[in-house]
Amino acid sequence: MEWHVIDAESLAIIDSEIGDHVFSPAEYEIVRRVIYATADFEYKSLIRFSERALQAGAAALAARTTIVVDVPMVQVGIAYDIQNTFANPVYCSMEALTRPQKEKTRAAWGIETLAKRYPEGIFVVGQAQTALTALVDLIAAEEIRPALIIATPVEFVSVDAAKEILQDSLVPHITIDSRKGNAVVAAAIVDGLVDLAWQAYGQDRK
Repeated sequence: MEWHVIDAESLAIIDSEIGDHVFSPAEYEIVRRVIYATADFEYKSLIRFSERALQAGAAALAARTTIVVDVPMVQVGIAYDIQNTFANPVYCSMEALTRPQKEKTRAAWGIETLAKRYPEGIFVVGQAQTALTALVDLIAAEEIRPALIIATPVEFVSVDAAKEILQDSLVPHITIDSRKGNAVVAAAIVDGLVDLAWQAYGQDRK
């Protein structure tokens, strides 16, 4: 991310107000990005990282692993950082060419189609609850093995069960343990992870 002095001042305020925490330095960088994007300190207690999620995600980014997102807002939100670092291919479920399916939403059918095409991809679900459910079903059926799943959709119906299945799986993941969440949160997590990965692997690309 290209920082401005105002960004730095805002992050300094977050650092002064966030209080004690148990995050690793890398995890904290993600958390403060989310708080910066939302002005909501409650995310400090809501973000969940699976074991080695950040390490797996950074390595996948450096390997130019394909990224699949659920909605255009996430795609737009991460485009700048991706294009100016590892330049991973990014595909959106809403743009996947699929046949109409009455029993599934466009996002769910699109992400399922792309997941079967890129079974070891990085998946980012920022808004569509049905897209996360579709991914979890594919994981349970052992049809895909994602490098990382970032899941932050607003949770009202059925998403809690999908998150629990994801958390019990061996798939590296970052989730929000709450009804809260949106595409902005998902994009903030990705952008923070991209910056961490670039610090770790970017010198090899220069």
